[in-house]
Amino acid sequence: MTMFELFALAIVVLGLILVVKSVVMVPQGDEYTVERFGRYTRTLTPGLAVIMPVVDRIGQKINMMEQVKDVPSQEIITKDNAMVQVDGVVFYQVLDAAKAAYEVRRLDTAILNLVMTNVRTVMGSMDLDELLSHRDKINAKLLMVVDDATSPWGVKVTRIEIKDINPPRDLVESMARQMKAERDKRAAVLEAGGYKESEILRAEGRKQAAILEAEGKKEAAFREAEAREREAEAEARATHFMSQAINKGSPQAINYFVAQSYVEALKDIATSPNQKTFFMPLEASNVIGAIGGISELAKEAFGDKSSSS
Repeated sequence: MTMFELFALAIVVLGLILVVKSVVMVPQGDEYTVERFGRYTRTLTPGLAVIMPVVDRIGQKINMMEQVKDVPSQEIITKDNAMVQVDGVVFYQVLDAAKAAYEVRRLDTAILNLVMTNVRTVMGSMDLDELLSHRDKINAKLLMVVDDATSPWGVKVTRIEIKDINPPRDLVESMARQMKAERDKRAAVLEAGGYKESEILRAEGRKQAAILEAEGKKEAAFREAEAREREAEAEARATHFMSQAINKGSPQAINYFVAQSYVEALKDIATSPNQKTFFMPLEASNVIGAIGGISELAKEAFGDKSSSS
């Protein structure tokens, strides 16, 4: 093989090497930065790309997908001087490959250190009770602070979640006793309130019963008085008629009053609780005469009415 052939072969091999070096395949989800003589010039997106060999080179290979990093556990002193163990997780995504490659060194470490520092700052300004009951508030505040700090790096922090908050064992036991005391207190208050309500309802029931009973007695007394009034009116009319009859000289009227008094006396003797056996002299002729007098008196009364009509 002549020198010319060797030189041509070397040229062909060098050309193939340069062609291979100039073609770059970027996988989906990544972006590559291109440096010319050590200076950033452009960013290669997923797919095939061509660079100038020898002059250009691939600088940084940046993952553009959303990434998840565990935040290491650390001890935090709260505002009320309680020591707690806290860990978490951070979600972030690179939006600008050039900034992520050249604005910060070791991007993952920088983000983790930034999150841990702000966790201590945010959670250290809160009481333990607030720390345990307001995780959403803590997450939102951390996200706002860290996302604003990482914006110059071309990074978007999408979420920060606090996973575990572990107070010391003695503090947990103290909190459990406090919670039990609060629940016992609420139970006692509710029980007292229920007893009070039941007593009020009983009092209201007794009040309504007394009112209804008084109204019933009032109505009964009114009706009894009305009955007595009507009875008195009837008795007065009967007495008036009898007086008129006596004034006219009718003996039947006198017999009627005697018979009525006689019958009333017999009724009182019969209904007396202390009198079980009694002897009664009964003059049948007088009673019959009295009854006959009543009938004659009625005839005269009705006869007078018919004659007057």
